[in-house]
Amino acid sequence: MTYLDHNASSPLREGARRAMDAALSTCGNASSVHAAGRAARARVETAREQVARLAGAPSGAVVFTSGASEANALALKGAVAGSAEAEDRITRLFVSAIEHESVRANAAALAETAPGLKLSIIPVTKDGTVDLTALRLAIIQGKGRALVSVMAANNETGVVQDIAAVARLVRAKAGEGSLLHVDAVQAVGRVPLSFSESDADYMSLSAHKLGGPQGAGALIVRDDAPLAPMILGGGQEMRRRAGTENVAAIAGFGAAADEIVAATGEIARVRGLRDRFEAALKKLSDAVVIFGENAVRLPNTCNFAIAGLPAETALIALDLDGVQLSSGSACSSGKVSASHVLLAMGADDSLARSGLRASFGWNSREEDIDAAIAALRVLIARRSALRAA
Repeated sequence: MTYLDHNASSPLREGARRAMDAALSTCGNASSVHAAGRAARARVETAREQVARLAGAPSGAVVFTSGASEANALALKGAVAGSAEAEDRITRLFVSAIEHESVRANAAALAETAPGLKLSIIPVTKDGTVDLTALRLAIIQGKGRALVSVMAANNETGVVQDIAAVARLVRAKAGEGSLLHVDAVQAVGRVPLSFSESDADYMSLSAHKLGGPQGAGALIVRDDAPLAPMILGGGQEMRRRAGTENVAAIAGFGAAADEIVAATGEIARVRGLRDRFEAALKKLSDAVVIFGENAVRLPNTCNFAIAGLPAETALIALDLDGVQLSSGSACSSGKVSASHVLLAMGADDSLARSGLRASFGWNSREEDIDAAIAALRVLIARRSALRAA
């Protein structure tokens, strides 16, 4: 099988597997004071330092969660609830039109349930970058403390956002304590990224996008940022997320982060694979469209369409030929519909339903490119033959 779906989930790294095996071979609750508990706590705190090092954050700012969806929910709901009793409570929420569904859905829910909270959707350009002029106008035209949520890099197109510019706009309202949440799930480990230098207040991460295990994530929180816990019942994670820590998954998360920090030249290697794939892709057909091609993108991501070929049809045919790609977000599993990201970028409905994503990672090789291109060539030839019949 040729696996080119690292943005959905990257295969488990060997270092992460070893760390998890070691954690699973011992017993101990990380909140217990005996020797086994202290050993479990040591694994959690080691992982906290490893993840913090990868993200350029203080280790004490890392709050482990069950994944990025929980981290995004905690950032939005926790910030709004955490400021509810303050005089400068959050009354405005700004979310870009291309955010992951875990941000979109939680933002919509907050708009319905949080008293006095207004939700605004910020448009993007045809290249998939947040319209900074629209964001600036939206921020300055209203009053009240704002929370802005913008992803560092889009999970579908790989387009990288200018987080520094977004942060400057947010800080222009610093007198009202406006806040910035960055979903960095796809960006961390793939482009240079530092929480401390980003001027963000919250940053979401996920283990399994990095070659760590599924079911582990983190929210990085700036010291003075409001955050009310969503899960109550214990003092775990600095009283910000109750529940016994998943020690094995957290240990695997930390080990994967360590491998990325230690790997030199990996970003350039993966970029070379992506560029080779795109060069070959363009030669296959004039009907190929690459989304966000003129924008700064993640080095591992290519979102493309073959005009007139629905993504669902293409995915089934490619899978039968042993090539695994995706369409849109993997969190919409079981359905292929028009991508809200591509629609927001101005693609028509037909093209938005044809979007395919190839995403490369730590175990991708040139042979994978050759296999994928060969399968796509056969697919396009079959399509042409059917049309000619």
